Amino acid sequence: MKREPMSWEECSAKHIRKVEIDTDKVNSILKLCAVRLRVVKLIPLDAETASVIAEHFYEIMKELLIALLLLHTIKSDNHECLIAFFKKTYPEKEYETKVMYDLKAIRHKIDYEGLFVGKGYIERNRLEFIHIISFLQDEIQGTICFVSDGLAKR
Repeated sequence: MKREPMSWEECSAKHIRKVEIDTDKVNSILKLCAVRLRVVKLIPLDAETASVIAEHFYEIMKELLIALLLLHTIKSDNHECLIAFFKKTYPEKEYETKVMYDLKAIRHKIDYEGLFVGKGYIERNRLEFIHIISFLQDEIQGTICFVSDGLAKR
């Protein structure tokens, strides 16, 4: 039986703490994610590399979600709460939330059960992964502009 994703309320109570905004760290995360994305696009897709590519896409999204939380002066000790924050903050992005949650579950099976995903999974989802990454990058850039200009965060 597939369990429901953790709610933001549970995350907030158990896994979230307040932090100071560190725009240098956020900018560093953005830069590293851009490099990772460039590299993952260079990996030839086949039956053996599909799992590695899926892991890379997940890591990029996870790091961008960490940066987004930092800009909202919070930090999570739980990956699932990163996605719960996204779901709470962008309720209109229900499909993207599901894609990220599914990718998180697949990455977990890759890392802990040795799962090899089929190359069709990447073929079907690559554009969506890139779309989500672009959306997160844009949101972070927009929020950094507010923070850097001394305006209230969104």
